[in-house]
Amino acid sequence: MTTATYWIEQLALEPHAEGGYFKQTDRSDQTIETINGERPLYTSILFLLNTESPSHFHRLASDETWFYHEGTSLTVHCIFPDGRYKEIHLGKNIANNEYLSYTVPKGTIFGSSVKEDYALVSCVVAPGFDYQDFELFTQEQLLKDYPQHQAIIQALAYETIP
Repeated sequence: MTTATYWIEQLALEPHAEGGYFKQTDRSDQTIETINGERPLYTSILFLLNTESPSHFHRLASDETWFYHEGTSLTVHCIFPDGRYKEIHLGKNIANNEYLSYTVPKGTIFGSSVKEDYALVSCVVAPGFDYQDFELFTQEQLLKDYPQHQAIIQALAYETIP
């Protein structure tokens, strides 16, 4: 049986600031001008989440497309700019409303979790990822604007940024 540890070691994944483990796999040589400056046309990573290390709530200035590969199903938890909350399930069980891929629109606050074991995905950000375009949130920050989503915010937002 393939384990999270196997993938972390074999793919040389490292801890990510938002949680989980990652490795950048591609970065476009082409660039594009954005309101935040010049960015690669796209970047991509391998990303592994497990029950001990979910992806905590954050926001990007670019769209991010997730592609499911391996493990148990994964839930992407989205708080859209209008305050709506939605769960998107990634996995291989299409008959159970799981998707093989999903694009999180820019400006959406989101995090991801697995209920058991681990999930391995790829994430492509376009225009490409830059830490200047990345916001990580605390529970206090999110509860101020979205008190109606208290349970998921307490589950997926840091009490204090590590």
